[in-house]
Amino acid sequence: MQEPIEQSGAGEPDNFRRLWTPHRMAYIKGENKPTGTGPGDGCPFCEIPGMSDQDGLIVARGSSVFAVLNLYPYNSGHLMVCPYRHVADYADLDDAETAELADFTKRAMLSLRKASGAQGFNVGMNLGHVAGAGIAGHLHQHVVPRWGGDTNFMPVVGHTRVLPQLLQDTRDLLTDAWPTA
Repeated sequence: MQEPIEQSGAGEPDNFRRLWTPHRMAYIKGENKPTGTGPGDGCPFCEIPGMSDQDGLIVARGSSVFAVLNLYPYNSGHLMVCPYRHVADYADLDDAETAELADFTKRAMLSLRKASGAQGFNVGMNLGHVAGAGIAGHLHQHVVPRWGGDTNFMPVVGHTRVLPQLLQDTRDLLTDAWPTA
């Protein structure tokens, strides 16, 4: 048996190594969450389009929607496709928004396959707080790349995601791989 490793600040020494993910605490505490359901209530999906692509982690912009990296990704390359318009329900999108959201979802998948060799995807929306939406007032479609064996002991046992790349580097790769119309 291995000797316990002394880890300052980690409590009693034990045989576990720890990966610290302090950036997750912002999400857990609800930092940067809207204060209400309206577009003027601090909605990040309303604020991001006003930022530079690099600062907002925007991968691509369309006329009705944009693709942006998730600040709290489930996997490397986790994108979201968001309409510019602050709307909560998929049924409230107009035809142009619906069509471009579908097109950008397809492009996101192509970009992720090209840039990272994604072997599969989880694609979907959580509409409403009861359905698990973290930001229920502004719909957004998740595009989460998957690879064989990507669910290992870290998220299952350790409740920790290991992201091998900085978000800005991921954004650059996906932007370069984004298919044009």
